[in-house]
Amino acid sequence: MRIVSLLMLALLAGSLQSCFPVVAAGVGAGVLMAGDRRTSGAYVEDEAIETKAFDRIGKQYKNNVHVNVTSFNRNVLISGEAPSAATKAEIGKLVSSIENVRNVNNELVVSGVTSLTARSSDSLVTSDVKLRFMQNKRFDANHVKVVTENGTVYLMGIVKRAEADAATEIASTTGGVQRVIRLFEYLD
Repeated sequence: MRIVSLLMLALLAGSLQSCFPVVAAGVGAGVLMAGDRRTSGAYVEDEAIETKAFDRIGKQYKNNVHVNVTSFNRNVLISGEAPSAATKAEIGKLVSSIENVRNVNNELVVSGVTSLTARSSDSLVTSDVKLRFMQNKRFDANHVKVVTENGTVYLMGIVKRAEADAATEIASTTGGVQRVIRLFEYLD
């Protein structure tokens, strides 16, 4: 029923030419949410948490840090680099204070900011892991969020233990992966 509704919205979008980008974005988000184990409310809250975190960190630290914030079911991963342990702790507190955050995994590394080349390599590793998830077919790849930072792959999602084990095994045997950290919520 949900798919039919989404298709109807997409067809209707043609007659609403000036509104097409808004409708298309809504349809895209709806399709993503349909395959997600999070509630639609948690999905929207995760987007809001990430937006607020980036805004607050950017205002306070500008270009002195490289920080990624990923929220999945209101569990937040902070990854990247901070210049000091004090800055790392401050960023953790800042993110923890955002409304609806349940848990924060502060995985910031105290070091200088990584190069664009290193970040590009991390993006490639993330893509490779996701591709291998889809090819393997031992679980629905949409149930596992993959974040790579400096060769470390973080796995997030709401999964069964067998799915977590399969995802970890696939990620750990992917080229360029130095280690895998599981940040899952378990269904069983």
